[in-house]
Amino acid sequence: MIIGVPKETKPYEYRVAIVPSGVEQLTRHGHRVLIERGAGVGSGIADEDYQAYGAELVADAREIWERADLICKVKEPLPHEIKLIRPKQVVFTYFHFAASRELTEGVRDSGCVAIAYETIFDEKGRLPLLAPMSEVAGKMSIQEGAKYLEKPMEGRGILLGGIPGVEPANVLVLGGGIVGTCAARLAAGFGAHVTIMDIDLYRLRYLSEVMPPNVTTVYSTDEAIRRHLRTADLVIGAVLIPGARCPMLIRRDYLKLMQPGSVIVDVGVDQGGCCETTRPTTHKDPTYVVDGVVHYGVANMPGAVGRTSTFGLTNATIPYLIKLANMGYEKACAADPGLAAGVNIAHGKITNKPVADAFGLPYVPYVAR
Repeated sequence: MIIGVPKETKPYEYRVAIVPSGVEQLTRHGHRVLIERGAGVGSGIADEDYQAYGAELVADAREIWERADLICKVKEPLPHEIKLIRPKQVVFTYFHFAASRELTEGVRDSGCVAIAYETIFDEKGRLPLLAPMSEVAGKMSIQEGAKYLEKPMEGRGILLGGIPGVEPANVLVLGGGIVGTCAARLAAGFGAHVTIMDIDLYRLRYLSEVMPPNVTTVYSTDEAIRRHLRTADLVIGAVLIPGARCPMLIRRDYLKLMQPGSVIVDVGVDQGGCCETTRPTTHKDPTYVVDGVVHYGVANMPGAVGRTSTFGLTNATIPYLIKLANMGYEKACAADPGLAAGVNIAHGKITNKPVADAFGLPYVPYVAR
């Protein structure tokens, strides 16, 4: 099989979909790997490194899309890339379809097979390809939130951990999954007062056992969210429903409860976000202010730490990529129901129900053969 890895074109995206060791594993199985020149630069990987492990360097992304049976990316294809997708071509990447009707319909109409990292399950029901980037985003949410609490950044002028005699910041984390757990742990390490909310009591019991004493767990309700927003300096949106749009937890009118200069970092922005006033931003222009509250909505947070993110992501994706290349997507999905759950669109049909429901479009279950 021919696997193509184009350079990422999303603004300020520095990750790449494969590392040289992954190329070596694929070529050992008899596959050809096409890498667009410069694809790894943002992650500190030179073209020569890929070439040394058996990759064929290609100067033009269009040629990769034309030649490859399977395209492996990091982020969703942008409009100019959607035009390059061929019918029956397999595209393996993060899609987050529920956040964009234009993307969903464009990929559907291309006739390709879209396998989304974010909806693949393992044998324990976990999301193995989402986990490493959730870890990065969770930690970055505190790193970025602390920065934007600074007064020159339009924040309240609060040091996250405080100092002796001055109380630390109050951090509210909405969601107790991987993003929320990593965010809460890092914020606690800085010395902040942390409250983490979830609707899963078993998860809250677990978190109460493993978190340090300055982390409090609270069952999430609208009333509890409103009450904690009044004192929160930094709010982390860390909720996820696989494949679906994020639930709306912070309404526009809730912002008036918050203190001027407080900060919301909505990690789920690529799935629509959990705050009504969230919109996607970029690393170049990451924040905006609504009703006195600073909003951080960068949709590809891990892209800023390209090297860490690339190696973390490809550690998780390469076994699936090898399986897809060796068996073809149909046999691979038939053998692995968790991988089959990653097929969001196939041959002009939307095969992921939350994606179809997000836009009121027809849903056709994917049947692996």
